[in-house]
Amino acid sequence: MISYILRRLVTAVLILFGASFIVYMMTAFSGDPLGDLYGVPNSERLIAARVEALNLDTPPVLRYFDWLGGALGCLTPFAGTCDLGVTVEGQQVTTLLAGAMAQTILLVTAGTVLAIVIGITLGIVSALRQYSGLDYGVTFFTFLCFSLPSFWLAVLLKEFVAISFNNFLLDPVASWATILALAALVGLGWYVASFGARRTRLLLGLAGFVLTAAVLWFLLATNWFQQPALGIPLIGLTGVLVAVVATFLLAGLRNRRALRAGLATVAAGLVLYFPLQAVLAGGGLPRVLLLLVAMGALGAGIGWAFGGHDRGQGVRVAAITGVLVMGLVVLDRFMQAWPEYLDHGRIRGRPIATAGSTTPGMSGDFWMTGLDLFTHLLLPTIALTLLALASYSRYSRASMLEIMNQDYVRTARAKGVSERSVVTRHAFRNALIPLATLVAYDIGALIGGAIITEQVFAFTGMGQLFVSSVHNVDPNPVMGVFLVTGIVAMVFNLVADLVYSVLDPRVRVKA
Repeated sequence: MISYILRRLVTAVLILFGASFIVYMMTAFSGDPLGDLYGVPNSERLIAARVEALNLDTPPVLRYFDWLGGALGCLTPFAGTCDLGVTVEGQQVTTLLAGAMAQTILLVTAGTVLAIVIGITLGIVSALRQYSGLDYGVTFFTFLCFSLPSFWLAVLLKEFVAISFNNFLLDPVASWATILALAALVGLGWYVASFGARRTRLLLGLAGFVLTAAVLWFLLATNWFQQPALGIPLIGLTGVLVAVVATFLLAGLRNRRALRAGLATVAAGLVLYFPLQAVLAGGGLPRVLLLLVAMGALGAGIGWAFGGHDRGQGVRVAAITGVLVMGLVVLDRFMQAWPEYLDHGRIRGRPIATAGSTTPGMSGDFWMTGLDLFTHLLLPTIALTLLALASYSRYSRASMLEIMNQDYVRTARAKGVSERSVVTRHAFRNALIPLATLVAYDIGALIGGAIITEQVFAFTGMGQLFVSSVHNVDPNPVMGVFLVTGIVAMVFNLVADLVYSVLDPRVRVKA
């Protein structure tokens, strides 16, 4: 395995070296980097300064090797020898690249993760319900989102999610006709997603309609949209649901010890709710992450203490439940800061932003700045998630359908293995194998920047940096973006190969 990894790394480095040379030459010969200085006052002095800064009096081939020497210095961490040159405006590329990377990572990380998780889930569920109303509905919705131009989808989100919701928050009231219409849509969704006899599906759809109407009425009556909160009741109910779902997926509901361990973890989280408020008051991302890890460890300990014939199942159920319950407590703390954020002088009651990554001049504690970051990332995250849903859902659906027709799946069913075990233990893992390459490729591509989305939502990320640098015939920023995206693509393709051997024990990489 080690020799295989080394061979892949050597091959990737050689490919990266050759590709970087070609890209540098193409950029260097694509135009004149001095073109914007001709005819301006003091042009001779400005041209001489730029020629010296960019080393333009040297042939492009030699300039490439000068750039390569500085880029190789980036391989030594904390040595301070990383030098990717300067732009035509005289800015350090490393500084410019660091800011663009931060913007791109903020923009694409949540959208990519959500698209992968939701897309794979929808694909697997639609495969298990092949040719049902749910299958057709998921297919229609995902391909509708896939076919929409990204800039038009972004404009629709700005109009109907940001502007309309901000207008609604100024006076959060709704007529009974609106409430009943929304409840009817949700009830229809419950009916389509359910299975069984028609009467059962109608009852589930009616239950969804009634429950949605009651929840909407409660939220409007209590002014929840302006003063939201979860509190112990909602955290408890959601935590119980999380424990039941985690037990069903990881251990099966027949494993009573695992279920009791998950419910005990929920009870522990509710007991710690008020003491945690004082701990969370200081805020800070490290503190929040530490609490998530600590609650997961507490849940693992509870799962181990409950014992049983398979302690591992109880440990996994309780640990996941603990992390998610702590996440609900953190979410509740963010909700407590919402009224203050809504009344902030820079927000003025219109929190959902349509451009940028932060509100100019916005100041506050961790919870205020976190809400500000969330409201700015909400729309681009939704846009990127919707655009990527189709590929993940269709690939996962096709892969799951192929796996479910394999002989070993039929054998497992014939032996009396429960359907949950057949899906989660036998089929799901193997269905993920073809998706490993797709996920690795998409992550490598998205780090390069979502150019149109960045343009619409005014994010100055990697994509915008690359486009503007090509337009300005500025090789150094172009090479900086290429270096980052090339390394990320190389690493994730190697990770995809290694994931194959983890997901499929039949894969053996020989030295």
